[in-house]
Amino acid sequence: MMRLRILLTNDDGVHAEGIQALRRALERVPGVELFVVAPERERSASSHAITLHKPLYVNRITVPEARAPMWSVSGTPADCTKIAVGALLDAPPDLVISGINRGPNLGTDVFYSGTVSAAIEAVVAGIPAIAVSLAAYRDADFGPAARFIAVLVRFILRRGNPGFTLLNVNVPALELEQMAGVVVTRLSQRRYSDAFVQRRDPRGRTYYWLAGELLGDDPDPATDTGALQQNLISLTPLHLNLTDDTLLPALRDWVGALGEQFRSEPEDRA
Repeated sequence: MMRLRILLTNDDGVHAEGIQALRRALERVPGVELFVVAPERERSASSHAITLHKPLYVNRITVPEARAPMWSVSGTPADCTKIAVGALLDAPPDLVISGINRGPNLGTDVFYSGTVSAAIEAVVAGIPAIAVSLAAYRDADFGPAARFIAVLVRFILRRGNPGFTLLNVNVPALELEQMAGVVVTRLSQRRYSDAFVQRRDPRGRTYYWLAGELLGDDPDPATDTGALQQNLISLTPLHLNLTDDTLLPALRDWVGALGEQFRSEPEDRA
């Protein structure tokens, strides 16, 4: 049987209910060698920040009945993946799983998500990754989502990776029998109305609190948000190439004239 070394991380913190539910589920999967490296506290919406100008502190922790070795890290989710691969593990993992996040990561959320960024850091290191989120903020039952990821890992163990580098998984907050199935989707379009609430602290200094709300979800059933609306588990394959290939020919024609103008215009010495 194939074996998988899996690094488990998240952005909600090493003691968060989601990562511990997933840890328990993966420890029961034959063929999995599991390691847990996660932030010491919640680092949601930290995006892909990494720590450069202060030290990272790492502590080995214990959780009752846990078999997997576990570490907490003082930095960001991306730091956790980076330090696990570069310093803590004796060999790189075969797969990185980030989650289970409390709350979905849909559409443009992936640019802000610490959960997704921890997975992206794995891809940067050449390791395939899965980011998994549960579409619930309160009274979250992580059991069905953890069970699905365990089934997905068993599937990979039997059949191998179909070729994904980064898979963004969103699971509806439903009982197993209420879920309608699994579907492959693309990212949706999500927009938020940002609102900054201005306040003053006890010393009289002005500060701002980011508020606002979602302006509406994309109902297209081919998208991740549309899938959740249909009670479906959404699998969205992502990659890191942000180049707009369709614009390359037009830009090449454009920059020729731009270069000539740059060389011919006199230098502005004002």
